[in-house]
Amino acid sequence: QVQLAESGGGSVQAGGSLKLSCAVSGVIFSSCGMGWYRQAPGKERELVSTISSVGTTIYADSVKGRFTISQDNAENTLYLQMNSLKTEDTAVYYCAADCPGFYSGDFFVPRRGNYWGQGTQVTVSS
Repeated sequence: QVQLAESGGGSVQAGGSLKLSCAVSGVIFSSCGMGWYRQAPGKERELVSTISSVGTTIYADSVKGRFTISQDNAENTLYLQMNSLKTEDTAVYYCAADCPGFYSGDFFVPRRGNYWGQGTQVTVSS
């Protein structure tokens, strides 16, 4: 069973920082492309940042220079360090994984899948 569990959201004033975490299980974490997405009220879900299995990173223009994506393969955890937060960063943040396979019990099933976490709320106030 593949699970993605976000944590670290909360409320912060503009200019502050938060660090989101996403604990991943049920896949070979280091083989997955990972990403953070967000959805603000009344808006569509949008890409924030992605990191490939070889460490290539992509950032939305709106967060470049302020957010940093990283991962710890030993801990099967994805991170998003968010600095200089703005009110427009307020959204539910989702962790996503694009993996070439998954574990079913002790067996690895080589079937590509896309997985999402349940989301964590980030609220930035002025």
